[in-house]
Amino acid sequence: MAAIEGIGRSGAVHPGARARTRASSGFTVPDEPAASTPAATEATPATALASMLTLQELGSGPADDVEARSRGHDLLTALAELQRALLLGHDDAAALERVADLATSVRPANDRRLAEIVSAIIVRAKVELARRRL
Repeated sequence: MAAIEGIGRSGAVHPGARARTRASSGFTVPDEPAASTPAATEATPATALASMLTLQELGSGPADDVEARSRGHDLLTALAELQRALLLGHDDAAALERVADLATSVRPANDRRLAEIVSAIIVRAKVELARRRL
């Protein structure tokens, strides 16, 4: 992804044309594509993001619901850390233990929708644990 360096007028865009360099230019297109950034490897999967957004959408409620929502967020974060470790080729036993601890410590929520979401997150965590504990 190219960096934007300042604000200014842009010229007409011609497909396949090289970027022109002017002393007062505001926006230029680099000659070569940029290498992938570390932020791209740390992207959260769309399913985890959707689960997090749904958890936030439910808002605050009774204490059990707040606790379940918090644990759900923590579990999604731990699963994302485990995924990053796997993609980087690390064997992260600490991340596995954190996922296992969080999966067993989630209290049931009173809100039916929240309970279903948290249950789905716990099932995903248990699948990941089963895959790695042969």
